[in-house]
Amino acid sequence: MSALRYVYAICRPFPAALSVELTGVGGVPPRLLRHGDLIAVVGSVPERDFDAEPLRRRLEDVHWLEATARAHQGVLDALTAVTSPLPLRLATVLRDDSGVRVMIDERREDFLRTLDRLDGRVEWDVRVYADTAPEHAGAFTRRLHHTLSECAEENRLLTPTAPASSREASPGREGHRVLDAAYLVPRADSGAFVERVNGEGEEPGMRVELTGPWAAYSFTGSTGLTGFAGLTGFTGLTSCTG
Repeated sequence: MSALRYVYAICRPFPAALSVELTGVGGVPPRLLRHGDLIAVVGSVPERDFDAEPLRRRLEDVHWLEATARAHQGVLDALTAVTSPLPLRLATVLRDDSGVRVMIDERREDFLRTLDRLDGRVEWDVRVYADTAPEHAGAFTRRLHHTLSECAEENRLLTPTAPASSREASPGREGHRVLDAAYLVPRADSGAFVERVNGEGEEPGMRVELTGPWAAYSFTGSTGLTGFAGLTGFTGLTSCTG
């Protein structure tokens, strides 16, 4: 069975080495494929699972999808510890190394501009849950979002307010999700950002959840850099991200 190329991220060359124990999707260690002044972080995956039609079927298997997402995120976490990657969508798959190089050639200028913007920066995600009706939380969430936006270079509101599922809330806690936002923060300022969240995030009837630092998923999609349908060698792509 032939192998396809699973692409995790695009990076500039970086001096630090990834752990030799790091494995990615399918238990295969990622490798660095350099093409000119850019690096694609890739792994090999079986065609029987990741070619277009079998991938569509696989994405209906919740257990397989969760395992794949965890492995994908593990590679991005390792990259984020040593550089500022441009993360690609879950299950971005190309036919072979040549297809990856074509992708880089097609989008080189976009990649370089976005990598410049993300350099030295990480994403922090903040969710707020309200124990009471969401309309009573408006003043708090507006104040918190405004305060955190002042500490970040960019921000994104990720989803409209909606009731939280038990999976989204902490164990034993449910509520209305009244804020779901991402903040692009210089890595060096992350400590101050976390302190600001902790300092501003106390309010009766509200629960603030902070996660990160992540690769900057939320700050690449608007440029179209997380999808490559139609390129030579392209076999499959999902819309699931970080």
